[in-house]
Amino acid sequence: MPWTLISTRNETVRIARGGWLDALRFIVAFLIILHHFQAAGPVPLAQLVNPIFERGGFLLTNFFLIDSGYVLMRVYGAAVNQRRMSPTDFFLKRFLRVTPAHLIMGLSLVALVVVGTAVGFAPRNPEWFRWDQLPAQLLLLQSYGVHGGLGWNAPTWSISALIGCYLCFPWIIRGLMRLGPWAALAAGVGVYLAANQLCWSLLGYPVYQMPMGYGFIRALPLFFLGMCLAWFAQKVWIAPRLAGWAGVLAAVGFFALELHDKHALIALTLISVIILAAGAVPVKRPSKLVETAAMVSFSMFITNEVVRIAWFGVVNAASAKLALSTPIQWGLWVLGVMAAVGFAFAFHFAIDNPLQTRIRAWLKRRSGGRATTPTLQPVVSIDG
Repeated sequence: MPWTLISTRNETVRIARGGWLDALRFIVAFLIILHHFQAAGPVPLAQLVNPIFERGGFLLTNFFLIDSGYVLMRVYGAAVNQRRMSPTDFFLKRFLRVTPAHLIMGLSLVALVVVGTAVGFAPRNPEWFRWDQLPAQLLLLQSYGVHGGLGWNAPTWSISALIGCYLCFPWIIRGLMRLGPWAALAAGVGVYLAANQLCWSLLGYPVYQMPMGYGFIRALPLFFLGMCLAWFAQKVWIAPRLAGWAGVLAAVGFFALELHDKHALIALTLISVIILAAGAVPVKRPSKLVETAAMVSFSMFITNEVVRIAWFGVVNAASAKLALSTPIQWGLWVLGVMAAVGFAFAFHFAIDNPLQTRIRAWLKRRSGGRATTPTLQPVVSIDG
């Protein structure tokens, strides 16, 4: 491969909305919905189609965590490093981005369970709605060894873990930006491999299988890897055509690989290539549709489990009472997936976006009118 296709002399591509990074956010969010819904059909998709629908969940989470580190580094890295945004402002901005929607959906699920039980529709699996598990989850403490967090809106463990990553972000930048791009890339890979080996040695399983109760330990190496990929992408120009082909081949290879078995480290490499490639392709014609879909991806992530619980609570009761045929049950399953996407769009435009507009205005007033967001209209990660 000619080295002219990779250079430190050319100006690298700026991150922008409406391109492949945004498209990836929506695709991953939709695949997360399929993963959470796959076992709710008449036959789990993992049995009916391929085990990838079940085992792919941890890979989607890996993608989500790496992408979060990558995008936040590219959008906020320079501002935080140059003290144009303080560590407190950065953390407050990120914390207030994720917690309001989390609390709204968490409390909505509590109301759903309480009201449903009161009218005679108690959960079929009450072990997933134990009250002693709820406080840690609502307070987003479940990824730090605090008792609780199982059941309820369980996927929020990754939001909990990311809050710790937000705290570490400004301090990681201080060391990371002293490294050259290739050294940073080696550091990201090396830290993840070291964390993985340490977990194998001490616990007997890889870092990606870290229990949700210690999710921060799982998340931080992946978040750091994403930051290292971003620093590399900001310093090393990759020919757009090379990036495009690399991204397509990595995506095809990723799905082909996972259809046959779980290859975590190889999959992680391919995910990294996909993210790097997406960020290296210029957004010449931004798509408003892609941008809008990407903006809704956080709502898709935070709401889909609650929608699943509510939807299939009704569907399962109807199936038992009316003896619905298998084709009708599959039809209701498809409608459930569509309802999860539709609810996410409604939640984003009716609740989350208006709320965030007010929060951004408050943050601006708090900072004395100084911009707390870079002038670049950013692409943001699934966590918002």
